[in-house]
Amino acid sequence: MNYYLGIDIGTSFTKAVAFDAEGGIVASLSAGYTIQHPQPRYSEQDPVAILDAVITLINAVTNELGTPAFISFSAAMHSLILIDKEGAPLTQCIIWADNRAVNEAAQLRESERASAFYQQTGVPIHPMSPLCKLLWFRENEPGLFQSAYKFIGIKEFVFYHLTGQYVIDSSCASATGLFDIHTLQWSNDVLQYAGIAKERLATIVPATHVIPFPAQNNRVLLQKDVSLVLGASDGALANVGSGATASHIMAVSIGTSNAARVMVNAPVTDVQMRTFCYHVKGSQYIAGGASNNGAVVLQWLKESILNTRESYETLFDEAANVPAGSDGLLFLPYILGERAPIWNAHAKGVFMGVGIQHTHAHLLRAAMEGVISVSYSIGKILAEKKEITEIHASGGFTKTPLWVQMLADMFDRKVIVSENGESAALGAVIVGAEALALPFMNKQVAGEVYVPVKEQHVAALQRFQAFERLYTLLKNEFNSTLPASTE
Repeated sequence: MNYYLGIDIGTSFTKAVAFDAEGGIVASLSAGYTIQHPQPRYSEQDPVAILDAVITLINAVTNELGTPAFISFSAAMHSLILIDKEGAPLTQCIIWADNRAVNEAAQLRESERASAFYQQTGVPIHPMSPLCKLLWFRENEPGLFQSAYKFIGIKEFVFYHLTGQYVIDSSCASATGLFDIHTLQWSNDVLQYAGIAKERLATIVPATHVIPFPAQNNRVLLQKDVSLVLGASDGALANVGSGATASHIMAVSIGTSNAARVMVNAPVTDVQMRTFCYHVKGSQYIAGGASNNGAVVLQWLKESILNTRESYETLFDEAANVPAGSDGLLFLPYILGERAPIWNAHAKGVFMGVGIQHTHAHLLRAAMEGVISVSYSIGKILAEKKEITEIHASGGFTKTPLWVQMLADMFDRKVIVSENGESAALGAVIVGAEALALPFMNKQVAGEVYVPVKEQHVAALQRFQAFERLYTLLKNEFNSTLPASTE
């Protein structure tokens, strides 16, 4: 059959979603992998396991449906892998949640270069940035830093092992902290500071870059040749796929992590360096912020704190029976440190106001409310520059109506949930169809629409103000008195 295949390489899963030319989903598969924490502050994944997941999913879909017209890719941002001349990894895939470069980030952030680098790259100075990770290797693993053939991310790793080419789309390159969002090239100033030459990075190409892929391949089992489209970052493509391409529409995505973004037609940065600005394609950029702490907070609470085998559905039902505000229980969800908007890798999770009346359902609801407060802390900054009239929601949290209603109430805006729920993969297919000039009807059908309740918004705003005050009170304690081993 004639179909298009979108591959979304995420933090917890890779998804393969097949769409017909009318925009309908004809197949959807996923394969998961683990995040390893071998030392405090470390968050790593096995790049070979991710590559294997991508290949397994392509084979599974093509075995069922035949060879697609093209395969287009979405990938998580901010990863770093050091490789040798044969393309073998010298390190694990160091992901966005890794905080080992906290000292290097702090040193750079306090220097005169910080603002200039941010204005040039659109990437706030933080350990999640591949720039800061490179500085960590230069200082802590100088032998490995010098011997590495190239420094790449997970999408470049996958593409090299599929095609033998080291290429990176401008969207993923834009999230490295090494890319000039004004010239759309690697930044000579930043590379000089990092101590690397651009030859040690992948070649920058547009999101619509196409690589012919032959059927005769040892691992990918195709019936005929196919075009591979490089695609873009998952954040950029989530906006494209969810229909949040106008500047008055905010995309909020809560999966493992948590992000709010708007699409703009020129670079937009923030004087206080609270938000990012990444290239998408052409004249399109996304401005926004990403938090380390999305649904991973609920996973941690369920598995490590509550230690329960109850299903998430059951837990959410129980949380729904707790009144908004969790009977005075407030939660800062910074269990993995934090990126936007506070950019504090030392931040910690905190329950405040615990009383004898509180149950595990209260803990869960407070955690959900805390995650939404983080979304709002990012979104309200974006709303300072752009009038936001609606929110398009995507990610796993959209399967929980209670959680989406919390979002609508907090922002006091209607929230539209994409019916297919696979925004990044759909965005990849939209870019792929554009690259190859193929017909594609993006019948982005709105699913559930959540309307804010005014009284709930007022109460949610009061809780958010308490949320901000609590973080402000504890910020110095996080930074100066808690031992590093608690990361």
